[in-house]
Amino acid sequence: MSNPHAPFHPIIYVRGYAMTPTEIDETSADPFCGFNLGSTVYRAVPDKARQPRKYIFESPVVRLASDFEYRDVYQDGYDILDPEWSADSENTLSARSIVVFRYYDEASRLLGIGQVPDIEQFSAKLGELILRVRDLVCSNAENGIAPEDFRCYLVAHSMGGLVCRGLLQGKTPFKKKDHPRQYVDKFFTYATPHNGIEVAGVNVPSWLSVADMNNFNRDRMADYLDLKDALAASGRVDWIREDRFAPERVFCMVGSNRMDYEVALGASRTFAGHGSDGLVRIENATLTGLKADGSAGQPCAKAFTFRSHSGYFGIVNSEEAYQNLVRFLFGDVRVDIWVDIEEIRLPPAVQKAQDAGQAVNALYQFELQASPRGKLWYLTRRTAEEDSVACLTHEQWMKAPKKGCTQYVSTVFLANRARVNKKRRSLAYSMSLGVRVPDYEVDRRLWVDEHYEGGYLFRNTVIVEMVPPANEGDTWSVQYAWQDQGTSPANTPIDWKALKGGKIEVPIAFETTTAPGIRGKLRFVVSAWNPDAAVEE
Repeated sequence: MSNPHAPFHPIIYVRGYAMTPTEIDETSADPFCGFNLGSTVYRAVPDKARQPRKYIFESPVVRLASDFEYRDVYQDGYDILDPEWSADSENTLSARSIVVFRYYDEASRLLGIGQVPDIEQFSAKLGELILRVRDLVCSNAENGIAPEDFRCYLVAHSMGGLVCRGLLQGKTPFKKKDHPRQYVDKFFTYATPHNGIEVAGVNVPSWLSVADMNNFNRDRMADYLDLKDALAASGRVDWIREDRFAPERVFCMVGSNRMDYEVALGASRTFAGHGSDGLVRIENATLTGLKADGSAGQPCAKAFTFRSHSGYFGIVNSEEAYQNLVRFLFGDVRVDIWVDIEEIRLPPAVQKAQDAGQAVNALYQFELQASPRGKLWYLTRRTAEEDSVACLTHEQWMKAPKKGCTQYVSTVFLANRARVNKKRRSLAYSMSLGVRVPDYEVDRRLWVDEHYEGGYLFRNTVIVEMVPPANEGDTWSVQYAWQDQGTSPANTPIDWKALKGGKIEVPIAFETTTAPGIRGKLRFVVSAWNPDAAVEE
């Protein structure tokens, strides 16, 4: 028996770190632990005499309720973990439920004993909650779900993502036969420090046990995430063990705005430094699969937004992160975006120096911004000014195989409007690609001859439009147009059956003919995602 509600499974939200007893009490006093907070931002208008237009995001809880008919599970003031919560004929648990994992209640001075349990206990309690939700959902005959077909989603902010990883890949008290992780369909993280937290460039020390800050120390993390061998081999713990949870079912939302993070009167953003959301460094906020032999697997999906770790303009209460969340959970087309580099041309004088045996280096920065048609936000935004670019050094390029090298930059999930909107059947989005090289070095000295600050090797915007087949067995129509060129068909036709059964690559070539210059292709790896979904854009 399959789950008739797919892809609309219960969502379990796991909040982030609370440092002080006061913050823990405030967390416990909030029924939704911050998931209910929205934000208001300004957008410019053409008339200077008018006030800027306000753009309001109501909050993830409200939007999940209004957009997808999700609802909370509180009953007469009780949480579902309370014995008083009962599933009878009048009180049943819907498959479209939002469940808040209130793991700080035990540590609260208001509702608990005022002592914070170990993070391993938090992970174990999360597993118990998943099994409790499974039992309640499956006991509701109207849901029509057998226990073995039950699935849920984990959505976590900050340290909440580490609590989830402790359950998904760490050592837990659950037996393999009925381990809660088998019921987790997808795992989404907002600004989680998957590789720990840096303070002034140094990882939080293991001895710093005050307020459980050592939970972000890599040695401690390797213990509760079962990654000691991986840490010894790579020095990192931002791995998801493929034998325990599939990396393709993980999405990492990364913030890049540190200036709006006001914790500790701004001291946190100062110590986190550039290339962070004010607390978590960008390079530490994503995950990669770890194969059974200890080698690196595929990168988990990721997207970037100019938002801070939390606060009024935080990543959780942003339209951009919400849209990535719902497309990841409910969308039906996945596009992994890669940039394949085939040739990099140096300035003639720098090339001459390299040919003469002088050491040449440079940092190539790959910017990417992607937005769907008709929307007022980016699905992913990576720019040099926000320190969120993908980087390749010239030294790395020279060591790359002759066939070139590849940069994974982001993943976007799209909703197939053709299933609900017959008038405009296509999926369309714009994608701006820029390749910058701030400086060239020759023998470790800046090369300033013929240098123009802020210059690009390549910069253009491509519009990609994908028209699904009208009938099973037909072929997708895929076209693209660079902003300064005409429309072209994609080089690779997409067969509907192949898309449903596997992955298809759509390459789009780009090149500058000058020196310095670059040649390569944007490569979209397209695959079906939730093939039964019908979500309107």
